[in-house]
Amino acid sequence: MATPSLPVRGRRGPTWTPAGAEDAAGAGRASAWMWQAVTGAVLLGLVTLHMVANHFVVPEGLRNFAQVVAYLSDPVIVALEVTFLVTVTWHGLLGLRAVLFDFGFSQRVEKRITRILLVVGAATVGYGLWVTSVIVGHT
Repeated sequence: MATPSLPVRGRRGPTWTPAGAEDAAGAGRASAWMWQAVTGAVLLGLVTLHMVANHFVVPEGLRNFAQVVAYLSDPVIVALEVTFLVTVTWHGLLGLRAVLFDFGFSQRVEKRITRILLVVGAATVGYGLWVTSVIVGHT
């Protein structure tokens, strides 16, 4: 029985290497895939908590500003919502990165994409933390 092969991009385009033989880029992709799976699993629980707390137990299905301020007065809730923000941002940007990498860019371009997405992620989380702090400070 033949050993399956995995596609690996080389300097001159796609090449094939035996299964199990990984270069540094392949190891990085495997790590990113693992974190994509972990954040996806964590999101299942966090999105369930978020939906129940913010939409299903609220009389009209959506909290108004005063209700949000009251809801975020509990530090445990703030921690859960911030965890949700960080996890959903991380998961989404890892997914976008994986899709972009499927286009077969060079390793230099892939590094640039990763850096750009890190900046976008940091800006997204930073903005979310700022908004949360403004709301929490409103009490």
